[in-house]
Amino acid sequence: MKDVFATAASRREFVRLLSLGAGAALLSPAALAGPPERKLGVALLGLGNYSTGQLAPALQQTKYCRLAGVVTGSPAKAAQWQKQYGLPAKNCYDYTTFDRIADNPDIDLVYVVTPNALHAEYVVRAAQAGKHVICEKPMATTAADARRMIAACDKAGKKLSIGYRLHFEPHNQEMMRLGQQQAYGAVKHLAADNGFKFDSNGTPWRVNKKLSGGGPLMDMGIYCLQGCIYTKGQVPIAVTAKLTPETGTGYFKEVEAGVNWQMQFADGSVADCRTSYAQNMQGRLRAEAANGWFELEPAFGYGGLAGRTSKNDGKLNLPNINQQAAQMDDFADCILHNKPTRVPGAMGLRDVQLLEAIYRAAETGQSVSTKDVGQLVDHPTPR
Repeated sequence: MKDVFATAASRREFVRLLSLGAGAALLSPAALAGPPERKLGVALLGLGNYSTGQLAPALQQTKYCRLAGVVTGSPAKAAQWQKQYGLPAKNCYDYTTFDRIADNPDIDLVYVVTPNALHAEYVVRAAQAGKHVICEKPMATTAADARRMIAACDKAGKKLSIGYRLHFEPHNQEMMRLGQQQAYGAVKHLAADNGFKFDSNGTPWRVNKKLSGGGPLMDMGIYCLQGCIYTKGQVPIAVTAKLTPETGTGYFKEVEAGVNWQMQFADGSVADCRTSYAQNMQGRLRAEAANGWFELEPAFGYGGLAGRTSKNDGKLNLPNINQQAAQMDDFADCILHNKPTRVPGAMGLRDVQLLEAIYRAAETGQSVSTKDVGQLVDHPTPR
């Protein structure tokens, strides 16, 4: 298939459009048309590191939404956020008063950023309060909870999106394009790894199975799973897996220290993936195709992503953007214009089912079929 970057002019134009800003990375007519009459109000539920370090700063850059409220169990944090972001006291809730958000017209959507096992409860409660919802990944710790979340949002007539920021990021969008459009021929093999060395400074709930649902597979590994699927443009039909041994640190009494797994696709191609809390990994996504290869390393971080290919000048000269701003603006645009989100609850459910299959394969030592898993795959942004 012809490489759409065959001419320098077309490549320069693509980079120019992407460079317009975080919101422009979406490249939809609505996103390029300017700000709406009213920005949608976002309440962050859970004020941990991700809300503090990424989401709140990103909401200072968004075009279609704004930070309007918070939900936290800490009165001190609530006071701090009120002062820092100019939030009115009436827009700050704790987990017992959260349901009163139904009566607050300042807040249009709730972003659930709690430990994994609490996602289901607060997505359901947010939907019942009449709010649209973004839920951080993984969507839930069980497929049953994921289905319950989807049902609650459907019943309330509210949109549900999963916090898959990389679907709006230029480098990962390019991996989708190169793989799905077979710019280098059919993809024959994929490889991905992502992990870090957990220590005493780490967030304790990540190694608490009741709260996390599992170890690095539920956290860092989901990026590998996602990256291989959206690069290939297919959902695997089977998985095999093996847990990596405990490292003697004492941190992994309830969850795995790491997982190595393979996904098999219907056309015979495979993806080999690794994730770990016992080893620092750069975060890599590589595709080997019939006529060349292309990869990102680092592939999954909040910034500084870089890519290379076996053709052209060997580099993907694409901008790094504020991924969270692009993600939240896209969902706000979906709400404002009644469009489907490209990262819906159905995709979150698909991934939870795949995570469950990987754990089952590791526990049994057998190949586990995933043919019944939903086939939803994101596609490159049209341009």
